[in-house]
Amino acid sequence: MTHPAQQTIHDILDRQLTPSQKKAVFHREGPLLVIAGPGSGKTRVITCRIAALIDSGVHPHNICAITFTNKAAEEMRQRAIALGASGGAHISTFHSLCVRILRRYAQQAGINPNFSIYDSADQTRCIKDAVKNCELDATSFPPGRMLNAISTLKNKLITPDAFSRQADDYFSKTLAKVYARYQDILKEHNALDFDDLLMDAAFLLERSADIRNELSNRFKFLLIDEYQDTNHAQYRIARALASAHDNICATGDPDQSIYRWRGADIRNILAFERDWPAAVVVKLEENFRSTPNILEVADRLIAHNQKRKEKTLVPTRPPGQDAAVREFDDEADEAKGVARQIQQLVRKGIGFTDIAVFYRINAQSRALEEAFIRSKTPYQIVRGVEFYNRKEIRDILAYLKILVNPSDEISLLRIINNPPRGLGKTTIDKVRDYASRRGLTLYDALKNARQIDTIPDAAKIRLTAFLNMIENFKKDAVLDISAGENSKLKIENRKLSVAQLAERIFKESGLEKSLKEQGAEGKDALENIDELINAASLYDRQTEAPSLIDYLQQISLFSDVDVYDPACRRVALMTLHCAKGLEFDHVFIVGAEEGLLPHEQSADEDDEIEEERRLFFVGITRAKTTLHISHARYRTIRGQLLRTIPSQFLFELGLESSETDYVIPAQAGIQLSNISEDDERLVQNIKSKIENRKFRRGDIVLHKKFGLGTVKDFTDIGEDSSVVVAFNTGQVKSLLLKYANLKKL
Repeated sequence: MTHPAQQTIHDILDRQLTPSQKKAVFHREGPLLVIAGPGSGKTRVITCRIAALIDSGVHPHNICAITFTNKAAEEMRQRAIALGASGGAHISTFHSLCVRILRRYAQQAGINPNFSIYDSADQTRCIKDAVKNCELDATSFPPGRMLNAISTLKNKLITPDAFSRQADDYFSKTLAKVYARYQDILKEHNALDFDDLLMDAAFLLERSADIRNELSNRFKFLLIDEYQDTNHAQYRIARALASAHDNICATGDPDQSIYRWRGADIRNILAFERDWPAAVVVKLEENFRSTPNILEVADRLIAHNQKRKEKTLVPTRPPGQDAAVREFDDEADEAKGVARQIQQLVRKGIGFTDIAVFYRINAQSRALEEAFIRSKTPYQIVRGVEFYNRKEIRDILAYLKILVNPSDEISLLRIINNPPRGLGKTTIDKVRDYASRRGLTLYDALKNARQIDTIPDAAKIRLTAFLNMIENFKKDAVLDISAGENSKLKIENRKLSVAQLAERIFKESGLEKSLKEQGAEGKDALENIDELINAASLYDRQTEAPSLIDYLQQISLFSDVDVYDPACRRVALMTLHCAKGLEFDHVFIVGAEEGLLPHEQSADEDDEIEEERRLFFVGITRAKTTLHISHARYRTIRGQLLRTIPSQFLFELGLESSETDYVIPAQAGIQLSNISEDDERLVQNIKSKIENRKFRRGDIVLHKKFGLGTVKDFTDIGEDSSVVVAFNTGQVKSLLLKYANLKKL
């Protein structure tokens, strides 16, 4: 018998893993595709694979694991360490990896290594300037629309020049001009946006064979998590990094691809075996999270999608409660019902932390918040990036950013008279004009303030004092960033930690005094600054080699999921997109109605409907023990109380209607909840709908686009009557009768 001290990592993993997990973990060389269903231990497999590779003799330095959130990356690191895998493997997000590559090879990429990473607010400022510079009306060319269009082009690796050559209509030609000017502004500010990080890294790897080969040989084993959510730029980066060895392991699930609107391309995972013909495919179908009742609902739903890889979720937990579907009068009634059900769970000993409510769009949270406040139900809204969008937080971060990148004009303009120091718009505009005429950055122009004749002497003194203050802050910050020997980044030791530097800036800049003078109104802002400094202090303690530039990088790449705090003992409220990667004992999904879920913008495209179905699937499979789905008969939309149509997805779950009541097939894993006073309306509502039907369940109908189908349900409410049809293509559609143009056969 082997003594415990003599057991290898291989021995330990061999006992802990299922047969399919072992196949993925102990696969050595060559391409590997792991189709990992929800709750199948995907993260465990990736971290165990890292440990197994190291145990087999692979140096940690030669392993690169990529995931999609900082939180997931940190979890992987901690799990690998717990398994006994020595440190040294690179584990990060795609964006963090690209930042590292671009800073290291900045000269070859044609950028300055101390570039700023602009967030959505900074990007909006830049795009507004670009639209203005192109002498366009912002009403006709909204900044948000232009940014979305530019983001799509960047994700497809289409440059301004390339797009300009293919533009063949007025909007495209105008967009090409704005895109080009937007990129010029970013360059002037020595800044990159999120999409630039990917695009510039992809172009660098493909343009330079030396850099591509160096990194591919450095990262001899590439592991990519959530491969179904990669966009075209990330796909090209992955191909380049694996070009020297083909040792790429892609882990993901086509059924959980929900970020098409961000550029994610489900075809990347569906075509993996075409891209890597020698690929070994492993399916992780055992689910360790949810009850069989919940999994059967999920399987029934997702089976309606065409673009997927066939798999069946195999439960490992014993049966539990069936999923419950409830109908409410309106969104307020729905919110009160959810709050009431949560209070019932709590009375049974369930903790608030074990409960989550999911919705399709953020606007749905309002009614829930009101109901939770009235019922004294503690909650947290998982929309964490908003903390870093608060004014006082952005003010401090702007000071920190300018220390690293003096060319960051947006940050400089934010702080030059903040708090007020007698530098008005007229003075600042004169400095900007001076800088523009001489080809200087705004920061360099400040150094010449005494030479600007159009500025009064008093203003020159204030500008010089401001500049001296920033220069003094610089002395305690990380500034000397250069590519040293072997192109490794060298950063000089600083005198202050990030937290200490932030605290010094807060006090000496005058921001602290300004907030204190506001009295009660400034109290929340002061507390937020304290929280920022606490977070920076935690970063200083937990990071092996902390630096200001790295800290700012982490802040800029922060996501909603990264901020979810399970220790806060509150019910979690979040969108279905935010729910990805999380799990809860008890899950409520509200607003299962046409126009919400699926969203109205998805109604006309099959690919969009499939993504909405995947989004619902993701929400369902977050639930471990109970699942509660609800919809409202009426909902306030843009100020009007409108009649709704139940989501087509409800019928795909196995929910059907008959002449007298809902029919809930037992094998579908759905039950109508015990009839209470609130739910009694559900039965009465259904019974009232069966009178004077124009269509009956079972009628065969023909639709011009969808073809032949069978009527599953008909709701007769006059002009807004609706019909649910199961078409022979496998699709189930809820259609407004006045627009459907159905022909009864």
